[in-house]
Amino acid sequence: MSSNNYSQSSLSMNNGLKKPPQVEVVMVPFPAQGHLNQLLQLSRLISSYNIPVHYVGTATHNRQAKLRIHGWDPLSTANIHFHEIPTPNFLNPPPNPNTLVKFPAHLQPSFNSAAKLRGPVSALLRVISNESKRVVIINDSLMGEVIQDFVKLPNAEAYTFHSVSAFCTFFFMWESKGKPFPVNHKSLEVLTPMNGCFSREFIEFIRNQHNYIKLCSGRIYNSCKAIEAPFIDFLAKEEISENKPQWALGPFNPLTISNQRHKCIEWLDKQIPNSVIFISFGTTTTFSLEQIKEIAIGLENSKQKFLWVLRDADKGDVFDEKTRRKIELPKGFEERMKEKGLVVRNWAPQLEILGHFASGGFMSHCGWNSCMESMSMGVPIAAWPMHSDQPRNAVLITKVLKVGLMVKEWDCRDHGRFVTSLMVEKAVRMLMAAEVGHQMRKRASEIAAAVRRSMAEGGATRMELESFIAHITR
Repeated sequence: MSSNNYSQSSLSMNNGLKKPPQVEVVMVPFPAQGHLNQLLQLSRLISSYNIPVHYVGTATHNRQAKLRIHGWDPLSTANIHFHEIPTPNFLNPPPNPNTLVKFPAHLQPSFNSAAKLRGPVSALLRVISNESKRVVIINDSLMGEVIQDFVKLPNAEAYTFHSVSAFCTFFFMWESKGKPFPVNHKSLEVLTPMNGCFSREFIEFIRNQHNYIKLCSGRIYNSCKAIEAPFIDFLAKEEISENKPQWALGPFNPLTISNQRHKCIEWLDKQIPNSVIFISFGTTTTFSLEQIKEIAIGLENSKQKFLWVLRDADKGDVFDEKTRRKIELPKGFEERMKEKGLVVRNWAPQLEILGHFASGGFMSHCGWNSCMESMSMGVPIAAWPMHSDQPRNAVLITKVLKVGLMVKEWDCRDHGRFVTSLMVEKAVRMLMAAEVGHQMRKRASEIAAAVRRSMAEGGATRMELESFIAHITR
């Protein structure tokens, strides 16, 4: 589809309206699951104020976002319009399970292809600009290049969305700006270095995209002061914010959810409260068969109930089933564990699992979606970070908020290739069967309660959201 045809096709969205809307929001997510999900969840919050939201991406990634959403149906919300740009051609290799560096470098061709959305996105922005009083673009910080042409429109403004924690964002900016002011916070004593978190090519990609942040009118975070107050305040300092406003609007995910009745939910229904550890390492982690065997042995020896989502990292096109690996577990494992655990080998409804009464712990890679969902549901974390922001999220979870424990410290990632079965067993037992785990569960429940108060009418996060809505509809 050409840009012109694409632009004309979007004109139909206001057919039947008595007058053009005053403000329309355009969401431009980055094409990776953790990023797609967050801006689709934010679309729900903004559309609830009767503001039209346009969610823009390739046909493949929009389909992925809609299929995997948790806790609500995006197709039932009339104010959210999906604009599907033809998916550019890109190499779509499978993940490498045997690499020592766990950053998903196989996704880089998909990331690079996102730059091809600039033309279609610019065309859509021109159409919406002609139809409304104001166009408000909310773009992932890794999509700055794609939305840059908004500056040519007299009634458009952009807000950069940071998909990682305020903790990670602040320290990244503070360090990159040469530590412009002293930070008196205990987290400095345990702050993890960023060595080994990214591939060289992705670091260059980040640098290029962040060049466009200077064009934005403000910043948005999927966080809240109930969780990250000190770091949200640090981000507001002039040396970091450059006097641009910011809004912490999280958690974006629903706090009240309707279960999808996936087979794993039916299994959880039969368990007692807080008795099951949920094990999932997100959409960008791939383990070797040797590491999977160690996890399995550790789970078996822990004698604890578990729900294990066992799957490889996403490919750039998740609907391409070619070269998908068959993952083997130790012989007889699933038969021996049929009373103790459940292994799920495809997509599972994580938010519903974490919100279930039977879930008492979460072994996680500490992607920020997973952290926010776990904390908002009051579930403590056994942290096993792999790459990107995850090591610092793990520090936030375990050392600052104290709602989790480390399976293996990031600084020890090169000391032995595997996390051993003994390390897995110890972490599971501590979280699920020891007093320290009970205290972490209590602390996680307190944070979840504070988050719910914050999201309720009159709460700090609700007021922050209303402030943002008032700002863009001014």
